[in-house]
Amino acid sequence: MTDLILACNGKKLERYNLVSAGYGSYSPSSGFNRTVYAAAHIVVDPLQQNAPWSASPAIDWDATLAYRQHLWGMGFKIAEAMDTSQRGMGVDWPTSLELIKRTLGLAKNIPGADLACGAGTDQLQDLHHLSMDTVRAAYIEQIEAIENAGGRVILMASRAMARCAKNADDYIALYTELIQGCRYPVILHWLGDMFDPNLAGYWGSVDVWENMDTVVSIINENAAKVDGIKISLLQTQYEFALRKRLPDTVKMFTGDDFNYPELIEGDGEHFSHGLLGIFDPIAPVAARALEQLACGNSDQYRALMEPTIALSRKIFEAPTQYYKAGVVFIAWLNGHQSHFSMAGGMQSARSVNHYCEVFRLADAAGVLKDPDLAARRMKQLLQLQGVEQ
Repeated sequence: MTDLILACNGKKLERYNLVSAGYGSYSPSSGFNRTVYAAAHIVVDPLQQNAPWSASPAIDWDATLAYRQHLWGMGFKIAEAMDTSQRGMGVDWPTSLELIKRTLGLAKNIPGADLACGAGTDQLQDLHHLSMDTVRAAYIEQIEAIENAGGRVILMASRAMARCAKNADDYIALYTELIQGCRYPVILHWLGDMFDPNLAGYWGSVDVWENMDTVVSIINENAAKVDGIKISLLQTQYEFALRKRLPDTVKMFTGDDFNYPELIEGDGEHFSHGLLGIFDPIAPVAARALEQLACGNSDQYRALMEPTIALSRKIFEAPTQYYKAGVVFIAWLNGHQSHFSMAGGMQSARSVNHYCEVFRLADAAGVLKDPDLAARRMKQLLQLQGVEQ
């Protein structure tokens, strides 16, 4: 197998021999018994980027849409224009809307392709002097744009809402209005402040259990118009508790990129569906595992999923909001894009040691499609960092 010199902690270098033979081509032969959305990344066009830190990103639309076809081919639905696509961290609302429209257009020509789209308030750039009316209008603008394009809505957590809402009653009133105004049942979005520090105190309190009461109140009041809720707090106790309180018609979508295998498998009484950023880089392995779970082969499901946990926890380590860099890094290693550049220059948000460890764990988890290609690209990255091979 190919070997290379990798950096490790303490400014040391070590020789590494790849262990994976690659995963080859794969498409599931049977359906899943969980509803699973992959939150997909975008591919920028670095040759068209004039001011990556301060301007709307130039998107490589062919590569971006091809990656969505890749995920659909693995059996996943797409969670479009979510935080994995760098919403609010390099990708603005006009770019997000074009992404949504293009993906919806592509889905019409692909049998079985399905997606839901993030609606938020990120067109509000200045978070000072906001009012609830301003937040309401921003949400409605995005909801209407998505639904007019033929899309279903994921109601994303809003930095502007966190800034100006005074208490839980403000959340209950606005969310009820928005949910009832949507044409189709929505997915709610509970994103912890480890993913975005600007969301601290979302739902009106710093106490998770109080916030859970607020969320349950909103869902119970609007159950017929709520398809599910995605919760990303990275602690299983909260998800266990909330999914027991949900109406039978409302799905729990885990967004826990640390503990997703056990949450999706369930405890024999309750289980979670999935809406995860980690499904983007591990799609071929996760698809095989989910197919095994649907066939009742829990041992095979765990055997496939468990090696991906260490990889996911590394990609999503603190500062968690920079996880997008690891997602795009693996897409580059696997040949889904020709470069490792990101909107806002986010590829620089992680260290060379971080990428070396992600490489090792990706190899161990079996998510490198062509290990020789991955090794060549890893060598290129390391040489740019002064690590000679």
